[in-house]
Amino acid sequence: MANEIDILENELRDRYPDVLDILLLDRTASTEKQPKNIFFATDNYKKIGPDYSFVSPIRKELITGRHGSVITPRIKKSLAVQKSRSKDMAEVFTPVWVCNAQNNLVDNAWFGGEGVFNTETTGKDGKPSWTTTENKIAFPQGKTWQDYVKDNRMEISCGEAPYITSRYDTTNGSVIPAENRIGILDRKLRVVNENCDTQEAWLEAAGTALKSTYAYEWQGDSLLIARESILYAVLDNFRLKFDDVPNLESIKKFAEIISWNVWQMDGLKCVIPCSCKSKEVTEEPDLFADPAGRAKTRTEPCEGCAKDNIRKHNGIYCKIMDWDACKQIKFVDMVK
Repeated sequence: MANEIDILENELRDRYPDVLDILLLDRTASTEKQPKNIFFATDNYKKIGPDYSFVSPIRKELITGRHGSVITPRIKKSLAVQKSRSKDMAEVFTPVWVCNAQNNLVDNAWFGGEGVFNTETTGKDGKPSWTTTENKIAFPQGKTWQDYVKDNRMEISCGEAPYITSRYDTTNGSVIPAENRIGILDRKLRVVNENCDTQEAWLEAAGTALKSTYAYEWQGDSLLIARESILYAVLDNFRLKFDDVPNLESIKKFAEIISWNVWQMDGLKCVIPCSCKSKEVTEEPDLFADPAGRAKTRTEPCEGCAKDNIRKHNGIYCKIMDWDACKQIKFVDMVK
């Protein structure tokens, strides 16, 4: 299904028709009649051609066919590109053992105890690692496995989403088996595996796990990789549990949830990146100052940008789905 850590867009397109189209959608910018895609939001691809500029939407035909290897995980990008992304966008990916330690802190608080999913250790190479617990996850009094699966969690500025699923270590490219992963969604899916014995029950619970897992990212290529990795994490666990693949309709439903819950956003403004604009304002002529009555224009910046006010931007505020209420909401309305 994937070439090592790299999910191949050609394979995804051919194996699961329409799924790549869904994963490319920008739900905020789209309408029912006019779907729109996430955009590159990086200059790393502009040398390929004008369709790969910073502002260009990521269309399926641009990343499949003979261009099927255009988008790759950070670890597979050239060192020059990695350095430029770190310099330009402060892109630094977190080692998987750090993701595990921080996710453990959250779960320690939720469960009221340590070592629920794994124990942090030191590997034979002297580097931090972990040992996965073998026993079925037990839940504290007053909490159930369903409560854990639907507990809302979010990764901010997610990059390739290593806190959500650790399909691979983003710093060295090493592949991590599904049963030994440490991400937010990985843990939810382990709980689903341990408590759902029919495919129908599993698919429903996995959908709940996805609906309660959120992330956002600026750069479109990283966002697509994150979305693909999250989808494949679900498929990996279904295979681990049932030695099978979900039907296409179920996979499409998973992709739809992911396209809502993992979105492209400027995290400082809560808007689609670069959507804030300055505008030209025409002032009424001052006949005393200018007898000719010539109108003047001035450039007025976005109020939110000028005043650093997150609620005053004139850009496009990003929307997410409130799955319980089945309605769209602005993410900024969730920010206190």
